[in-house]
Amino acid sequence: MTAKPVSRLRRYFIAGLLVWVPLVITVLVIKLLVDIMDRTLLLIPPAWRPDALLGFHLPGLGLVLTVVVLLFTGMVVANLLGRKLVEGWESLLSRIPLVRNVYSASKQVMETVFGSSSNAFRKVLLVEYPRKGLWTLAFLTGSGVGEVQDRTEKEVVTVFVPTTPNPTSGFVILVPREDIIELDMSVEDGLKMIMSLGVISPRSRPANGAPVAPAKVAPPSASP
Repeated sequence: MTAKPVSRLRRYFIAGLLVWVPLVITVLVIKLLVDIMDRTLLLIPPAWRPDALLGFHLPGLGLVLTVVVLLFTGMVVANLLGRKLVEGWESLLSRIPLVRNVYSASKQVMETVFGSSSNAFRKVLLVEYPRKGLWTLAFLTGSGVGEVQDRTEKEVVTVFVPTTPNPTSGFVILVPREDIIELDMSVEDGLKMIMSLGVISPRSRPANGAPVAPAKVAPPSASP
């Protein structure tokens, strides 16, 4: 077999991988999430579970139940009575050792990440890490870091440096604000670049939104 047919088969094989691998991964991730959510049905008494009422298992009902519970909880706590109930619940938890530490820490993290006035994970940065001259992507997670700020000469911000290809783990570092570079790329594009090991790199966009053409490097001039 000549080199040209082999090259063509290799191209077809890679094209097939590019179609099927993302599709299979997407299906597996969705199935995993649905299976996890379906376990919330175990909180319902056995006689009231959909499997017992319908006579067969219907995937995804746990996900629907979780969404309904979250929406109902949000509607309840959005009014004055609901807030009073939450305050009483938190007051009770604050008196239980260990439980109060876990609950308060997890609540503070959720409020920081999902709060409407929070800047956590809403900006992609370039920071010199792990040493000067080497740059890595990071996410802004906070500023005004209390005692740490009081003990440093420069204004510092808290950034999260994720690992590749798993961005859920990483390092929290404090960087002087003057040493960070804010990027225009979205958090989603930043995560794509990290998870793809840098293979997927979003192109720069000017103010009008049109992609910027890659810069052309001039050939070296001939020696006289």
